Amino acid sequence: MPQLSIEEISTSQRLAQLATTRAGASRVFQRHRLDFCCGGQRDLATACADRGLDPQALLAEIEREAPGPAPLARWDRRAAGDLVEHILARFHRPHRQELARLLPMARKVEQVHAGKASCPRGLADHVERMREELEMHMQKEEQVLFPLIQSGATRAARMPVQVMEGEHRDHARNLAKLDSLTCNYTAPPEACATWSALYLGLLELEQELMLHIHLENNVLFPKVLHEEDCK
Repeated sequence: MPQLSIEEISTSQRLAQLATTRAGASRVFQRHRLDFCCGGQRDLATACADRGLDPQALLAEIEREAPGPAPLARWDRRAAGDLVEHILARFHRPHRQELARLLPMARKVEQVHAGKASCPRGLADHVERMREELEMHMQKEEQVLFPLIQSGATRAARMPVQVMEGEHRDHARNLAKLDSLTCNYTAPPEACATWSALYLGLLELEQELMLHIHLENNVLFPKVLHEEDCK
């Protein structure tokens, strides 16, 4: 199926649908701070109204967005087991590596710059909390939910899916607090190289975590529940 043209997409379409089917849409949503993962069931017009954005301008921006060197991976057309393997390799391992790298940086920034008014006090504790909660979440997926999906036991997966969706909402709240603690990931003029690198890394973590949650909430979980309903 070819990608929809700009004439065929509309402001009544859901953010999740556009992020799944339209190359570059997720990057546009991230630039404008639109939640397409946990808030992906909102239509574009409503999401834009909430943030004072012009939905038609966003449609045009999505159309202009370069798809990148590779075509959009249509995971909504792939088997659930394939998507599970992709999530494990693309997100679970890198999340662990990045949080292990970023936490010491956050501790160092708070220690070195403790006397400055712009010091992000409490940031390191929050990053550590995020790491602990995300680790527990990923372990539940790896040990319970994903094996059920890969074995075809979709009926038994319904309750774990609901638990994971609830924890995704907790992750979204953690990201909102992270955004607040870092002033929208904007390092102050007096920031050292470590401080600036920390904020850049945290921004990239946010973007990756949002893509991760989007693929689970809006692609994998509906696919699994649909298979269970069809049995």
